[in-house]
Amino acid sequence: QVQLVESGGGLVQAGGSLTLSCAASGRSFSRYTTGWFRQAPGKEREFVAVFSWSGTTLYADSVKDRFTISRDNAKNTAYLQMNSLKPGDTAVYYCAARYGGSRFEAYEYDYWGQGTQVTVSS
Repeated sequence: QVQLVESGGGLVQAGGSLTLSCAASGRSFSRYTTGWFRQAPGKEREFVAVFSWSGTTLYADSVKDRFTISRDNAKNTAYLQMNSLKPGDTAVYYCAARYGGSRFEAYEYDYWGQGTQVTVSS
């Protein structure tokens, strides 16, 4: 069992930056693949980035070159560094974990945080 708690969301102007954190408790975090997803009002939850158990990172095209996913296994914490934010990035951001390789669909993740709101003003 893994418990996830996100933090770091907030209100930022377009072009600004935020760093989200995902603190994990429970079993060894390093054995899990960690994903970030987001959900805007009226839209489905969508993949943002993933950090696999082996260290591979992958990004959605919409955030590539702007967002960076990382993980500190010693602290059992994953991060999402978000730069050059746009109003279209406004959403609730969720951290998720699964035992196994990288996946891009929300239903393939077993553990979820409660989400943190990111609002980007124009």
